[in-house]
Amino acid sequence: MSVYKEYCREDFDDKGRLVKFTLDYPDSFNFGYDVVDKIADRTPEKRALVWCGAGGEERTFSFAEIRKYSNQVANVFRASGIGRGDRVMLLLKRHYEYWFVAVALHKLGAVVIPATHMLTVSDLAYRLDASGVKAVVCTTQNEVPEKVTAALRETGSTAALWCVRGEAAGFENLTEAMRGASGELDRIETSVSDPMILYFTSGTTGYPKGVIHDHSYPLAHIVTAKYWQQAEDNGLHFTVAETGWAKASWGKIYGQWLVGSAVMVYDFDSFEPKQLTAVINRYGVTSFCAPPTVYRYLVRKGIPHMPTLKHAATAGEMLAPEVFRRFTECTGLQLREGYGQTETALLTANFGGDDAVAGSMGTPSPFYNIELRGKNGRPVDAYEVGEVVIVPDKPGRQPGVFAAYLDQEEQYRHVWRDGVYHTGDAAYRDETGHYWFHGRFDDIIKTGGFRVGPYEVENVLMEHPAVVECSVIGVPDPLRGQAIKAVVVPGAGYTPTRELELEIKNFCNQKLAEYKWIRFIEFVSEMPKTISGKIQKNILRGGNCGGK
Repeated sequence: MSVYKEYCREDFDDKGRLVKFTLDYPDSFNFGYDVVDKIADRTPEKRALVWCGAGGEERTFSFAEIRKYSNQVANVFRASGIGRGDRVMLLLKRHYEYWFVAVALHKLGAVVIPATHMLTVSDLAYRLDASGVKAVVCTTQNEVPEKVTAALRETGSTAALWCVRGEAAGFENLTEAMRGASGELDRIETSVSDPMILYFTSGTTGYPKGVIHDHSYPLAHIVTAKYWQQAEDNGLHFTVAETGWAKASWGKIYGQWLVGSAVMVYDFDSFEPKQLTAVINRYGVTSFCAPPTVYRYLVRKGIPHMPTLKHAATAGEMLAPEVFRRFTECTGLQLREGYGQTETALLTANFGGDDAVAGSMGTPSPFYNIELRGKNGRPVDAYEVGEVVIVPDKPGRQPGVFAAYLDQEEQYRHVWRDGVYHTGDAAYRDETGHYWFHGRFDDIIKTGGFRVGPYEVENVLMEHPAVVECSVIGVPDPLRGQAIKAVVVPGAGYTPTRELELEIKNFCNQKLAEYKWIRFIEFVSEMPKTISGKIQKNILRGGNCGGK
């Protein structure tokens, strides 16, 4: 029996479809002990992680090995004073060490802060300062140690520093340190309500917000893995995501291990569709999940036969029905779209057991009460646009929905106003109960599977002397879903030219993480504004801004 069954109750209709899902777990639940170690006790040789690198390297880890290596890392950290409640930032790309370190920190009761290696020094400085990290564990690749060191100097932080796979000045080699540590670890007291993981997510009016989940979060992803991605016991699930993003929690560890599936990890830098399909075929991947950008490339470049693949899923942004159609024609598989946020687990999806509806967000998860509500706070009728909200069964914390925003209690209360969680996403429902995404109520840009807050880019744009005023929006892009466009009012003495456009792009993109790069610039004489002086991004997106 898969370990997940010990922590939930599943109710099905007469057609075998899941209609209600409830959790039942102890106050001491801890994924490290109660899932990883429990599986290792029962089936020590059970496959947990299959890893391969772009250079042909490969490793397979059993649950017994994950237990051993996570215990070794935990003992290294504990000897250095890291314990319950301490925050540790991880910049480990897709290195297999991420799974050792994350599980070790869960066992210690410390807070994991995943971050992408693509962050700039200023990005890192903000996160280090905001979160007050006690330690950083990073790759030695992509100049990450140098960027971390520069960010620490900028903030004055005295965080302990570890790296994996080599040496870096000022960093202790965790790979070497763990080899000398014990593989045994007595259970350390933790609470399910303790903070477990902290993700920084883009906002529209300021720097990224810190989203904090507690130790019940992994259990909320049982539905994600089993009923949407359809990961199988003794199967092999492959989600294309770097460990710095919340999508890794959705598809590379928690729900998958709970339902007994091994996780496939391909450690690469440059995306190449043919390499992904080669990995699927070489290792016998049974379920696959990727952002729409990946499917667009696959359809464009051609999809080879993938005989072991049984299920395919996507999330992150809208995907054209034509891509769904062509993918299904090539593979015979229905592409199942899902929807959720960094602040939540899966909220709606095209679940297994029903035909997927191309372009639809699917139907509400049996784990949550989802409604569409209008501005008056009341449910809307079919085909009427409303905001996606979560209505709790009872007052109190809802597993899988974040526990807090880091140092932003007022913002947390705002999204939880009127006793429901407000996603800020607009959708409508058809007569069959399927939801259809309509747009954000804010201005978050979804590009290539990443979320970008316009403020993050506008802040850098304003550093250029030619920029008097600016606004950043997302515009349709056939491969990325949206591309980042800057609308700029140039200062006196600056003439809108192709040369100035390139100069501003280069200036900004050198300071921005690659996924935040500006792709287009439009010069305008003035911005459309409300009577209160707020820039009207909806008019900019409509192309009605008097551009030059």
